[in-house]
Amino acid sequence: MTLGRRLLLVRHCQSSGQLPEDPLTEIGLQQAESLAEFLADKHVDFVVTSAFKRARQTIEPFAAAAGLTAGVDIRLNERRLSDGPIENWREVIRDSFIDLDMRAPGGESGREVLERAWACLNDMLNVGFNLPLAVTHGNLLSLVLNSVDPAFGGYAGWESLSNPDVYLLHDAGDGSLAFKRLWG
Repeated sequence: MTLGRRLLLVRHCQSSGQLPEDPLTEIGLQQAESLAEFLADKHVDFVVTSAFKRARQTIEPFAAAAGLTAGVDIRLNERRLSDGPIENWREVIRDSFIDLDMRAPGGESGREVLERAWACLNDMLNVGFNLPLAVTHGNLLSLVLNSVDPAFGGYAGWESLSNPDVYLLHDAGDGSLAFKRLWG
């Protein structure tokens, strides 16, 4: 029996900040333990994570319990919004769902994020794993989900994500992909 193309997309647990080496909070570490329990019966056979510490810490309890090694793929890293702090960062994120080519100075456009994200996800979907799992970040995750189904809502969808969050990306039966939220 073939299960078709399937992939779990996980948003990291609560973080202490936005820098690449910012760790999970105490609540985030507890969430990672709960996430490990949630994933225990899902038959995940491959795990890859963003290089950011909060993403790696999110999946460590599950990977250890499942006897899996979490690989790192920088294509899952959070979007580089700009080369420095910007006051109107929420506006930039909102506008980037409307204009995928828009970018702040030194930042990545939504289109660039989608290209690298889909390169990674397609690699995972097409290698033959039963159920691979990718740990990433809210902006990247919401861009991917919105590209699968615009009804996700772009900016509103991004705002609706929780920490953590889990989505099943799966074959819709007609060669296209669909998704279903599993967390919450």
